Amino acid sequence: MDQPRHATPFGTLLRRWRLQRSASQLALSLDAGVSARHLSWLESGKATPSRAMVLRLAERLEVPLRERNALLGAAGYAPMFAERSFDDPALAPARAALQRLLTAHEPWPALAVDRHWNLIAHNRLVPLLTAGVPAELLQPPVNVLRLSLHPQGMAPRIANLAAWRAHVLARLRRQVASTGDAVLGSLLAELQALPAPADAEPLLAEAQLDFVVPLTIQGAGGTLNFITTITVFGAPHDVTLSEIAVETLLPADEATAAALRALLAAVPSP
Repeated sequence: MDQPRHATPFGTLLRRWRLQRSASQLALSLDAGVSARHLSWLESGKATPSRAMVLRLAERLEVPLRERNALLGAAGYAPMFAERSFDDPALAPARAALQRLLTAHEPWPALAVDRHWNLIAHNRLVPLLTAGVPAELLQPPVNVLRLSLHPQGMAPRIANLAAWRAHVLARLRRQVASTGDAVLGSLLAELQALPAPADAEPLLAEAQLDFVVPLTIQGAGGTLNFITTITVFGAPHDVTLSEIAVETLLPADEATAAALRALLAAVPSP
């Protein structure tokens, strides 16, 4: 059964996503195989899209699954993509696969976060890096960006804090711009208000140009130098899974690799 239309018209949402992707009406119409006039009518509300048209335009604009459901609802159709809590029994196979992936990265630290950067899973190396952080910052849900920049969290241990802070804020700012997510916007404001190193502002402008930003942590294993990678589920059809990201801290040098192996060797087997 068709759903009642949302407060925000479909055309308004479509135009918003098209502008966020910096696509003209002509470019999107050619990519989606529709006339520019019809696309203009869809945006103005003069025409009503079919369900297939909503999905086609959303795919061409690379709209996330959560927002594809919103587009469908605004056009009067039922959501297509399921959304479950991460602990839903139906996601048990995905949770198991995710944990196997995290464990397979050992002895390199790896963790999984949701769309708001809240920690949902990790391997055995992550607690070794956060050991000694005040318990209140480690109470679920743990926001890993807050943890990394908070003066009582990991910030005092990050040797290149100015560069790392600039990288984190630039990445989060891009997410806020592309999604319009209010929770991410509040997180960005909160992190920007945290104490910053004296040399942070010049680096903030340069962060947009960084291809790889190292992370240097001073810890029990000595000086650890990392580069980070992000992994996502391939072709998910569940909103929750589509928004999970796995961040892996890869050793940037052999000394770090050796220190991580030694740290893991001291951890009792599960």
